[in-house]
Amino acid sequence: MFKDLLAPQNTFIYGIVLCGIFLVQSLWGHWKTKRELKRYKGMLSDKLDLDSKQSQDLSKERTALKQENENLRMQIARLNERPDNKMQRELEILARAEKQMVISAPGFAPAWEMAKSTALGQLENEEKGQSFPQKIFRKLIGSGSSQTNVALPESAAAAAKNGEATASIA
Repeated sequence: MFKDLLAPQNTFIYGIVLCGIFLVQSLWGHWKTKRELKRYKGMLSDKLDLDSKQSQDLSKERTALKQENENLRMQIARLNERPDNKMQRELEILARAEKQMVISAPGFAPAWEMAKSTALGQLENEEKGQSFPQKIFRKLIGSGSSQTNVALPESAAAAAKNGEATASIA
């Protein structure tokens, strides 16, 4: 009985069957890999589409914000042309210059002019949007030249409390 199983014809059939099993397994693995590759390609395509859309949205938003920023700058410039705002701006410049003079060198005209030009530069930078606006104008009206109620940089406030004079405020 075992002799018939090991006959050359039967071993050939066993080889064909075994080859067929391996062929089916390899084809199954190939189809599975092919499906997975298709799925990955679809996922990659979807991700690239989403990234592209997000990039376009960010670009549109950035453009809109740039336009809004420019419109606000133009509005500030237009409002600064009004006579009452010009006076208020000049008063702000003088108040800042006075504060710097009181701290750095009271009683000297060149220091006053330097402080005035520094205050003008600060205010212009604020109007251009290059620095954070300082609102010391409202605090100066009610407090005169009291140094405790005025918004100062930390170094200047410390120097004012200690009685030291500084050449300039950064």
